[in-house]
Amino acid sequence: MTSRSDTSDGPTAGAETADPLECLARVLVHMPDKGHVTIRYDDWDANRPRGMRRQAELAKAETPPAIVPAPRLGNAEATRRWAALRQQLIEVDPFACPTCHGVMRVVACITPRSVIDRILSHRRTRAATAANAAARRPPTGHAVRTATEARRRAAGRPLPASRPSRGWRSRRILDIHSTDPD
Repeated sequence: MTSRSDTSDGPTAGAETADPLECLARVLVHMPDKGHVTIRYDDWDANRPRGMRRQAELAKAETPPAIVPAPRLGNAEATRRWAALRQQLIEVDPFACPTCHGVMRVVACITPRSVIDRILSHRRTRAATAANAAARRPPTGHAVRTATEARRRAAGRPLPASRPSRGWRSRRILDIHSTDPD
């Protein structure tokens, strides 16, 4: 069996004569065995396009990236961008007031180390005095009555029947004892 190439130059140019069994063996090599699959890569996954992409990536990696200077922003714009970035990263708006959820603004930017240390030491002493204040003697009078009523309401228990204050009762008793039987 003789096969002729359609190209006039290159490694496959010319004619080739092969034994019929050799020709059949070449055809059968391309047919997979029963239950097997032959995968042929073309287009994106073929060897040549993959090699060309790899060479392009290597050439791109060798060239340094272009450095583009960032434009100088005004203070307000820089603050807005910073807040938007923080909100995106931590999902918290840094300029939202924690109590009223209004918009806060930057009043000052403190950078000297000594000033920062003084502020932090002041905050620590205030926190320590607040912790000590919590350890004072228990409250009396109206505050205790109010706390007891709040606990009863939270537990769903009924409040005691309202009665006059102690001052009223003590005055009444004094009035009874101060009367003369004469």
